Amino acid sequence: MKFAILLLCLVTLPVTAAQRLVSIGGDVTEIIYALGSGDQLVGRDTTSQRPEASLKLPDIGYMRQLNSEGILALKPTLVLTNALAQPSQVFQQIEKVGVKVVTVPATPELSEIAVKVSTIAQALGKTAQAQPILQRLAQQLSALNQPPAGGRHKALYIMANHGMQSLIAGKETAADIALRSAGLTNAMGQVAHYQQMSQEGVIAAAPEVIIIDQHSLQQMGGESQLWKLPGLALTPAGKAHRVVVIDQMALLGFGLDTPQAILKLRQDVADSYARQP
Repeated sequence: MKFAILLLCLVTLPVTAAQRLVSIGGDVTEIIYALGSGDQLVGRDTTSQRPEASLKLPDIGYMRQLNSEGILALKPTLVLTNALAQPSQVFQQIEKVGVKVVTVPATPELSEIAVKVSTIAQALGKTAQAQPILQRLAQQLSALNQPPAGGRHKALYIMANHGMQSLIAGKETAADIALRSAGLTNAMGQVAHYQQMSQEGVIAAAPEVIIIDQHSLQQMGGESQLWKLPGLALTPAGKAHRVVVIDQMALLGFGLDTPQAILKLRQDVADSYARQP
């Protein structure tokens, strides 16, 4: 019944109505604002936290637990969504009532960021506005192609979620791609996906530097608690207390902020060695 009512409201919108956008995915929302179309947004998902202006928009929920009623209640004319958004039936329902849905690639690869920008720009008719953004991306990626000073250090990426055991990033993860893009070696690159920490595995991996998100570090009680995680104090990183704190959303979102976040990670690792020879 709710869906039928929303359908009736939607199809009776005036054809001259201004573009009304709903954005799903933090990377998608950032690009929409960068292209100058933030004023057309009428809703965003929970992962869309940047820029700060987006937080004033209605929140349609987490991108992997969407419902069509919440989206259609905002009477959008165009939904731009990260390809990881679920369930797929939601978008089928939205398209059935005549709302266009544009799916933006979600592969965690640096080369895909330009594809995201081009896809969204095409949907919004902002291809000219996309050119400076694409040029800046190309410059940042060129800088990342340069080998890092000091060699390829072994890094361990830790993800600490509230109420859950800390996880470490293996291969086939966004964190693994970010580490390798920064010129680092993933200390857990021999295992797949995110894994629970084990003392034996961490000690055997022998990371030289720990990478962790600032929010995760705060949740566990600060750096002093970090070294109490299984096996960490017995690693080269633990003995040197070498840790680099990052912005997880910027680093792993593979949006406009990611190339700069990776460049910063590279520099921060180099600085950590300069401080602790």
